[in-house]
Amino acid sequence: MTDQIQLIPNNSLLTNSPEEGRQLAVKMARLIIKVTQPDPVIREQLRPNYANDPAMLIAIGQTVAIEFATIAAANNYWKS
Repeated sequence: MTDQIQLIPNNSLLTNSPEEGRQLAVKMARLIIKVTQPDPVIREQLRPNYANDPAMLIAIGQTVAIEFATIAAANNYWKS
């Protein structure tokens, strides 16, 4: 991989709201896929496989949920 991918955008898990935290979780999950399969052509070829497989879609949702749980904890669950 020639380009360095920043896995935690802006090197921070802190967000202003749960909605921003969820968006960050989705972004981080997508970055994991990009790092795992750095070739964009192959990623595009694989997309129909997981887009039509309910188990793979559930796994993607679980990955986002794990990322979101980590972000929520870092943000003290957005308590004031």
